[in-house]
Amino acid sequence: MAGTFRALLLEKGEGGQQAARIAELTDADLMDGDVTVAVSHSTINYKDGLALTGAAPVVRRWPMIPGIDFAGTVETSSNPAWAAGDKVVLNGWGLGETHLGGYATRARVKGEWLVPLPAAFSPAQAMAIGTAGYTAMLAVLALEHNGVTPASGPILVTGAAGGVGSVAIAILSKLGYRVIASTGRVEEADYLTGLGAAEIIPRAELAGEPRPLSKERWAGVVDSVGSKTLANALSMTKYGGCVAACGLAAGMDLPGSVAPFILRGVTLAGIDSVMAPRARRLTAWERLARDLDTAKLDAMTTTVSLSAAAGLGPDILQGKVRGRTVVDVAA
Repeated sequence: MAGTFRALLLEKGEGGQQAARIAELTDADLMDGDVTVAVSHSTINYKDGLALTGAAPVVRRWPMIPGIDFAGTVETSSNPAWAAGDKVVLNGWGLGETHLGGYATRARVKGEWLVPLPAAFSPAQAMAIGTAGYTAMLAVLALEHNGVTPASGPILVTGAAGGVGSVAIAILSKLGYRVIASTGRVEEADYLTGLGAAEIIPRAELAGEPRPLSKERWAGVVDSVGSKTLANALSMTKYGGCVAACGLAAGMDLPGSVAPFILRGVTLAGIDSVMAPRARRLTAWERLARDLDTAKLDAMTTTVSLSAAAGLGPDILQGKVRGRTVVDVAA
């Protein structure tokens, strides 16, 4: 029916417990914005897992439609940059946190938050990439910006079987880098080598108490884990190398030393995907269209229905989700 749409709605009860349900909402429930989008797909990122479970205070407005990104088609627009029929992608900007998110068949947002869907990808593939894959591309751009080339040495990717890690491995291997994949799931070795990893190391190698400096092993790092893993990765980074930090799966602490920075000239590059400027977003999506093998993307992707999405929150936080999960919001 025109004017109504289907959504996964997070609500909080009187006792503070949150619950999710499939709801039929109307356009009056949508928030302010100058572009209305018919959403076809969203995805499940680590932050979505935090929101769906309430494990961290990601959601700051109640009730909330979760989902920190979406792909779809513009229905109506008063923004001169967009017209009905345009294919668009949105990552971040508070979606699913302070602004109603992507787990719905309709969204109303600010036009400046949107970027065009690259012709190389279907909407489902764009959400197979999602915020996790877009973040992985931002991390690769940071390595390049700091002079790390394939000739510089191998690249460590932590949390390798997760969303950021999977896409990072596929991109880096296509660009000619030798990738060392760190994972707590050694049974995923075949999956990781299929994406392009040249070497697999167990997560435990990076989970111990960090030393200020350890033997130099890699020229760059894409880290989505944080805590001791990030500190150990820094301590083993080669002179002049770069570590792109984009996650906190093991914690927000960084129990390390300044030694890698002042004795080896290592750069720690912070990667923020939520508020990244539009020009950087466009560059990231252009590079994804060029440098991500869609066959590898499809191989790392599973698809679930909107009603099944809520149940995957605990799994992604516990490291049980491999690769990328697309949410078909119409299913």
